Amino acid sequence: MKNVALHHIHETLGAKILPFAGYNMPIQYEGVKAEHATVRNSVGVFDVSHMGEFLIHGDGALDLIQKVTTNDASKLNIGDAQYSCLPNNDGGIVDDLLVYRINVETYLLVVNASNIEKDWNWISAQNSDNVVMRNISDEYSLLAIQGPKTIEAIQSLTSVNLSEIKFYTFKVGDFAGIENVILSATGYTGSGGFEIYCKNSEVEQIWNKVFEAGAAFDIKPIGLAARDTLRLEMGYCLYGNDINDTTSPIEAGLSWITKFDKEFTNSPALLAQKQNGVEKKLVGFELLDKGVPRHDYEIADAEGNVIGIVTSGTMGPSVSKGIGLGYVPTEFSKVGSEIYIKVRKRLLKAQVVKLPFYKA
Repeated sequence: MKNVALHHIHETLGAKILPFAGYNMPIQYEGVKAEHATVRNSVGVFDVSHMGEFLIHGDGALDLIQKVTTNDASKLNIGDAQYSCLPNNDGGIVDDLLVYRINVETYLLVVNASNIEKDWNWISAQNSDNVVMRNISDEYSLLAIQGPKTIEAIQSLTSVNLSEIKFYTFKVGDFAGIENVILSATGYTGSGGFEIYCKNSEVEQIWNKVFEAGAAFDIKPIGLAARDTLRLEMGYCLYGNDINDTTSPIEAGLSWITKFDKEFTNSPALLAQKQNGVEKKLVGFELLDKGVPRHDYEIADAEGNVIGIVTSGTMGPSVSKGIGLGYVPTEFSKVGSEIYIKVRKRLLKAQVVKLPFYKA
């Protein structure tokens, strides 16, 4: 297991540290509910330095990205970020990722920690024009400063006007006394904030200054457990749960990042799915009966016949009800459809709802 650069700080803070995606990661500090509430109401800091970063640079960089991703990276201006995914040849998803356009011919791909080697090998195998690629995952750290009071808490640390960084854009500038830091409005919580990319040698200084500046706003460290409940309340997919090598972006409700005005890996098959429909779809649901849905619980119809599986589930701290995502046959996917979650020997009534669960 690898340690992130701030591992010693998380230990000092008393974090519960567990293996996650090949890293020893802080899962929680004072408890999931308290940390979740901090991000929804104030400001909290996640260390997500386990994420992977690839630089794609020079001639052919855009062409390679266009070939391996579903979204249309040609629409990106310098300073734009884009959510996308890497389709495989079998209708599934290698990974979901963020694509940043750093300058005219340099792009940054941010991938899931558990898939760093897999993604690198997949993209490399399709790099037939020998585009310059660099895996900088082990060199960089990533902090996610999230919550409605983020700008107030950290504006004093940078000359960049943070209020001008709109959702899914970024700026490169000074931050906490460090130059050339990426300040990105690409959070995973639904409560606003920024993601800070810096070198491993710089992250401790940034962490310390962020907590000094945010002290007046009761800023707190937040673990990955609360990150999961926050993203689920927004209906955001988690790779390995809601999407994987066997789920297509069309089934997963990711048609909006699947653009067919270009060719990409397996695009003809995915276009056929979009035109002809799919047999199953990922839906969000709320429990109407008391209970908590969990990953891998079965989904049933009114007669108790198993029709699907819960991919993510929890008791939503901000919405105070059992919520989840899961795949069901298309005929059960309409908003308002009645489904049942099998919890031990009970069938708990649930209803398909429009995402997100949490609305600020």
